[in-house]
Amino acid sequence: MTTPGDERTAHEAVQQAIRALRRRDRAQARYWAQQAVRLAPEDEQGWLALAAVASPQGSVAYIRRALELNPTSPQARQAMHWAIRRLRAQPAAYSLAIHPGLTLPALDLEETRPLPAAPAPATAPRPFTLPQKWMRTVQGMALALFLVMLTVITLGFTGGWAPWTRAYAAERPAMALLKPTLTPTHTPTATPTATPTATPTPTPTETPTPTPTHTPDPTDTPEPTDTPEPQRDAPAPPIEADGRWIDVDLSEQKLYAYEGDTLVNSFIVSTGTWLHPTVQGQFRIYVKYRYADMSGPGYYLPDVPYVMYFYKGYGLHGTYWHNNFGTPMSHGCVNLRTEDAGWLYNWASVGTLVNIHD
Repeated sequence: MTTPGDERTAHEAVQQAIRALRRRDRAQARYWAQQAVRLAPEDEQGWLALAAVASPQGSVAYIRRALELNPTSPQARQAMHWAIRRLRAQPAAYSLAIHPGLTLPALDLEETRPLPAAPAPATAPRPFTLPQKWMRTVQGMALALFLVMLTVITLGFTGGWAPWTRAYAAERPAMALLKPTLTPTHTPTATPTATPTATPTPTPTETPTPTPTHTPDPTDTPEPTDTPEPQRDAPAPPIEADGRWIDVDLSEQKLYAYEGDTLVNSFIVSTGTWLHPTVQGQFRIYVKYRYADMSGPGYYLPDVPYVMYFYKGYGLHGTYWHNNFGTPMSHGCVNLRTEDAGWLYNWASVGTLVNIHD
């Protein structure tokens, strides 16, 4: 069992291996990488350091071991891309097909010795080999690339790495819910055209004597009042809701933020397709991440912003890879514009109820 002391010592050994690689002292680098693996065999960092000084075939096997320990490690995935490019750059006699049956090279943790080279097939034709000058150039470039990657890995291990902050649009005010104002439209009316008529000749008539007539006092005429615009009927708060809660309407592709039965904000969203439908029911946010990597069959999305998981792998989060909101597009999550997701992330908390329905 690896103790905290072993982990610290293993980390120091990885640092020593990196320094040795920078000095181009491969023997020392291999020694310290082996020490790191011996002290903390369940830590991916030592295996990645060992891959930096191994043969192309050995690098692939060591990185595969790191991925077995941490399948979601972005550093190990990048290292595998590096190792495969390095393997393809080797002469044909030294190339090796990558398949699940690839075995881990022998590892001597007590003394430093080179890994045995894979024997060439007896029937293989004489391979084409690059000139020695080009081989040194390719190997030097590959080593420099891996050094940069390994430095990033180490920074991530010690907490020194921070993801780049993405610029996003200013957040909308929480209460700025714009509603249209009704403006009366004047309707034209037909005006009759005057036509000439015969003028009769006046005849003298008796003029009546005027009599006093009572004039009623004027009365106040009430001014017309605005008729309130119909509002969206707020759904009855779920029985479990207490204070703030979120309502997701799949048929409208809209998300509503409530405090009790008062609508605070609303956003257009993109939920799961018919192949990957969004779950329905009442859930609670159980974890929040400012940034998180997401992956699944056929996709890998690093640094997804404002992630709030509410059921297994289903969550509310910002979206930078599409802008087709109002249409189901996701693998089951609720996609929001990044600025909208930022507002919701700061407004909601762990435990906030999420109600999802058609």
